[in-house]
Amino acid sequence: MKIELNGAPLETSATTVDALLSEAGYDGAVVATARNGDFVPRAARAGEALREGDRIEILAPMKGG
Repeated sequence: MKIELNGAPLETSATTVDALLSEAGYDGAVVATARNGDFVPRAARAGEALREGDRIEILAPMKGG
């Protein structure tokens, strides 16, 4: 299916936010996620189904100042 990941088009076989994180290389990383502008808590990612055209944001904390 075609989605948008962090502003870029992506073709994915993932069906959940959790599976997308794994596919995108974020497995085990501490990140925040949003689907179509709505925050998706870590505990809900496995049950949050992806749909064609979804906009997914993955945000990772950065050190520095």
